[in-house]
Amino acid sequence: MIPKVKTRMFITQLLSNPIAAILYIIAIVIAVSLHEFAHAYIADRLGDPTPRMQGRLTPNPRAHLDPYGSLLFLLAGFGWGKPVVFDPFNLRNPRRDAASISFAGPAINLILAGIAALLLRLFLQIPLPFSPFGVAIGLAVQFLETFTRINVLLAIFNLVPIHPLDGFKIVGGLLSERKAREWYQLQPYGMFFLIILLFFPFSGSSYLQNLISPPITFILRILLPQVAVI
Repeated sequence: MIPKVKTRMFITQLLSNPIAAILYIIAIVIAVSLHEFAHAYIADRLGDPTPRMQGRLTPNPRAHLDPYGSLLFLLAGFGWGKPVVFDPFNLRNPRRDAASISFAGPAINLILAGIAALLLRLFLQIPLPFSPFGVAIGLAVQFLETFTRINVLLAIFNLVPIHPLDGFKIVGGLLSERKAREWYQLQPYGMFFLIILLFFPFSGSSYLQNLISPPITFILRILLPQVAVI
């Protein structure tokens, strides 16, 4: 899942810059697909064949994109991929392994962001001649910056410890058995908490935006020191 941005501003940007919109869509599709693939891959490695049986053990976007979530990406700038389902009874250590499976998604997004940022630094060293080659380099630079931002955003957002986000099971895997039982009692209320954080404003923005903006800005300042973070 990716957090909400201001819908009117997002749609205006898409309409005013079709190339940027296309690059954004491509970046979203890749980031979300690999996020979900990472969940499926780690679940399979830890002994649960469920994602493989459901056709999720592939980076193919068609296996991971949710129709409604994808539509909202285009209309509102936020949405979600198809969640990877795994069976904890197939895992040796259900809580710990569930945490590993959950962490795999944000982890791959941070890895992708790091790779994209390194490539971006290399491309920025190349002079941009007035030629098709120069145009291609310019598009690559724009895509890599967008891809870096989206992956950092996707990773940090999903690390928020609220069900159904990945951070909830990650925390559950780190707690003691007794504390974990208490923690998982909060699971039925996760969507309620998430809706409040997403849609109720606080100081001009949502609670969630105020929560995740500092770590996102911190990471982007490390990865993209040569461009404006905001």
